[in-house]
Amino acid sequence: MFPIYDVIVVGGGHSGCEAAIAAANMGSKVMLATMNMQTIAQMSCNPAMGGVAKGQIVREIDALGGYSGIVTDHTMVQFRMLNKSKGPAMWSPRAQSDRMLFARKWRNLLEAHPNVDFWQEMVTGIVVKDNRAVGVRTGMGLEIPAKAVILTNGTFLNGLIHIGEKQFGGGRAGERAAKGITEQLLELGFESGRMKTGTPPRIDGRSLDWDRMEIQPGDEQPGKFSYTDTPILQNQIPCHIAYTSKEVHDILKTGFDRSPMFNGRIRGQGPRYCPSIEDKIDRFAQRDRHQLFVEPEGRDTCEIYVNGFSSSLPEDVQYKALRKISGFENAKMFRPGYAIEYDYFPPTQLKISLETRLVKNLFFAGQINGTTGYEEAACQGMIAGINAHLGIHEEEPLVLKRSEAYIGVLIDDLVNKGTKEPYRMFTSRAEYRILLRQDNADIRLTPLAQQLGVKGIEDRLAKVESKIEAAKAIEKFFRNTSVSPDQLNAYLEKYGSAPLKQKVKLHGVLLRPQIDIESLSKVLPEVEQFLGSYPKEFIDLAEINMKYEGYIKKEQEMVEKMNRLEEVRLHDNFDYHQLVSLSAEAREKLTTLKPRTIGQASRISGISPADISVLLVHMGR
Repeated sequence: MFPIYDVIVVGGGHSGCEAAIAAANMGSKVMLATMNMQTIAQMSCNPAMGGVAKGQIVREIDALGGYSGIVTDHTMVQFRMLNKSKGPAMWSPRAQSDRMLFARKWRNLLEAHPNVDFWQEMVTGIVVKDNRAVGVRTGMGLEIPAKAVILTNGTFLNGLIHIGEKQFGGGRAGERAAKGITEQLLELGFESGRMKTGTPPRIDGRSLDWDRMEIQPGDEQPGKFSYTDTPILQNQIPCHIAYTSKEVHDILKTGFDRSPMFNGRIRGQGPRYCPSIEDKIDRFAQRDRHQLFVEPEGRDTCEIYVNGFSSSLPEDVQYKALRKISGFENAKMFRPGYAIEYDYFPPTQLKISLETRLVKNLFFAGQINGTTGYEEAACQGMIAGINAHLGIHEEEPLVLKRSEAYIGVLIDDLVNKGTKEPYRMFTSRAEYRILLRQDNADIRLTPLAQQLGVKGIEDRLAKVESKIEAAKAIEKFFRNTSVSPDQLNAYLEKYGSAPLKQKVKLHGVLLRPQIDIESLSKVLPEVEQFLGSYPKEFIDLAEINMKYEGYIKKEQEMVEKMNRLEEVRLHDNFDYHQLVSLSAEAREKLTTLKPRTIGQASRISGISPADISVLLVHMGR
């Protein structure tokens, strides 16, 4: 009935979609197995992509040939570049998406790919022979053969939904939990744990008084995520901001005795940086109000997502409290918020390629690894898809360094440090933020995608080369062009910058903190004329390169030092117990985790600089 697939992907969420398309674009024959084909690429929580550090990840996915950025550009209803008041290392694109269109676009792209097949049924186990994944087993007892399997089960593994004192099995509202896989993995020797996440109630937008809330429009000149020729956003829809109050908090507190979070029914660890509203009230008792973002679910629906009001309190308490929020006095609820517990597998059980250590050609990606967020899941799926393809062809896996991508930081953190709470990416997790900007992800990663053989990357690479050459030309122009005091002093005075006393190069003027290329071009016709033929993203790259040249150079020097450790390879079968100078913890963790390089070993929790010195001495370094 079934051919032998190269790769079977279990789960049709953000991670599963990117895994399937990545393996397919590498040339693998792929099956995407999901319990419900109507929920492929479902935005289970907020209808948005990107955000701080997450936006950088979406652009990195796009630069490597993934589809999350393309789908977002085709379906977003609002775009904002966050943190524009800070340096470019912090600039983070975020889009509000049309939830239904997002899922439909993803499915259309998957169905259009000749290398992707589908099967709608619950997968209850993996077929394992000689410690190697060779297929999956379904609820009907079918066995589908494959050379590699990727598990992207999201919140479905033994999922348990909580609303007040009620609890019932489910992986998402209205959908059943997945059974069988956890139990089999435990029999195979894996360790598992429980995590918790939650979602807010959905509201009928027709019942809200929008005039009583703060409006939050998108950027006047909206950007996009993909480096390809995706459409520019037209006719943006605003979001709104509302606030809780002491009265709201008092009503919510009446349900605390029935809260599964406070009475011990929820045992899984929840996300630290996205707490429920009851958790915020409990942890920040001194605050009389909390900010809420009132977000549309799409253009053609009145359904509203109340970002910041995630809750597992009884539905009657949620409803009473909501109606005390300004603008929500007549609110109608589509469904209450809920918490969900699910199984995950500590990611220290993975190789840096996301292949499991215990079973060859079995990969984990997404929330099964303890992460939270669409973007974190999607990038893991893409890497797992690429590496599953490379693995079955006995090629070296793709391993992104911490200096190459936020994706590299995320996977390195997970595999080497593990996580006991849902892992979320932040810019603060990356040591080389000025190198890992959202504007240069294509320069960093698209050439790598070409080397890997990702299909459809040729046009992207030509654009990258044009972008690099344009930035060099613009920098050269600014370094060689002189300006006189009479040309610029009135402009400099306007911006509170010291006047010129003699002719200087434009490059020196641009380095002043108050000055930027856009305002300079308005007072210098020769600059405006020269830049006229270049796209804004090319000009922005050149400006950042010039303004932050010293910082960029310093980080590059730090990377070169760290790369020396990354180049010192360690063998999988190395006997660390023979090195008595290593600490007992180091011997245990190095034996268990089997790092590929000295650099990776140095980032394992519990490995000290003294342990690294012992390894370097032993290897003659």
